[in-house]
Amino acid sequence: MKRREFIAGTVGMGTLGPDFTNHKKSKFPALRFGICSDIHQDIYFDVPERLKAFVDEMIQKKVDFIIQLGDFCRPEPKNQVIVDIWNNFPGQKLHVIGNHDPENRFPREEVVRFWGAIDRYYSIDVKGFHLVILDGNDKNPNPARKGQLSYERYVSEEQLEWLRDDLDKTSAPVIIFLHQSLDMDNGVENAAHVRAVLERCNQKAGYQKVQAVFSGHHHLDYYNRINGIHYIQINSMSYHWQGDTYAESPFKDELNQKYPNLKRMNHYKDPLWAYIEISENGNLKMLGQKSQFVGKSPKDLGMPEYHKVHPVVPFISDRNIKLNF
Repeated sequence: MKRREFIAGTVGMGTLGPDFTNHKKSKFPALRFGICSDIHQDIYFDVPERLKAFVDEMIQKKVDFIIQLGDFCRPEPKNQVIVDIWNNFPGQKLHVIGNHDPENRFPREEVVRFWGAIDRYYSIDVKGFHLVILDGNDKNPNPARKGQLSYERYVSEEQLEWLRDDLDKTSAPVIIFLHQSLDMDNGVENAAHVRAVLERCNQKAGYQKVQAVFSGHHHLDYYNRINGIHYIQINSMSYHWQGDTYAESPFKDELNQKYPNLKRMNHYKDPLWAYIEISENGNLKMLGQKSQFVGKSPKDLGMPEYHKVHPVVPFISDRNIKLNF
């Protein structure tokens, strides 16, 4: 048994929820959690304040767990403040590794240790749901891809084999979390392969076992449904990356000098996150934070509305989704 299987299995058999003997959900209180993504402590200027606002709100709401979808912080001593704020939440705290977290050649295992995460990829049972956290930062074994990407965005066959086995072992409704999306061209490189694993799991089970997939990475706000599975994109807590074409910073020179990438961003005035509640009858209700741009909007800067496929917006949409139990 792998370390991640031992840890996740131990937690799953604890006090967080009942074990399922069939696919019909038992009666139990709603599952409630807070989710955020792409806070980018290493390149943004007010992340501690933004993260604290999220954690304080989730403490007040007494959610069952909180989860961040990656691009959190690199494992450097100066970032301990971020980990400490996160750990102020008294309940279950879950982590997903993003592509920027292992930057500067940090091993992903070092990121896991620094955060106090369970593992790079793992599963855990909470109140009758089976939560699966994937790591989309594996290396593509295709030699033709060497040197063509600025970062890895792949799910290895080893991880997929673990995923198949993990999904086979549960009969509970499954929710997947990862950093790079499975429904955008510039998300996980082998996204179609990963989606096929999820869809074949449902076909093999004879019911909708895998319900939803949450991802970040793109700093956008959108929703897709593919072959019965809901794909929900969580916008960045801090900003959208606009790049050099529309570069312009609304901040003073002193801040721009300290954080030189600010001119390449569309900034959100307030931190973005979402509160999610799944009722016992399968209604997923998502309430997202709303803000506004600091300085010029993407439209004011001349960015076409669908330049990034989906509009660049300073909010996370409210959503009501019917899951299929």
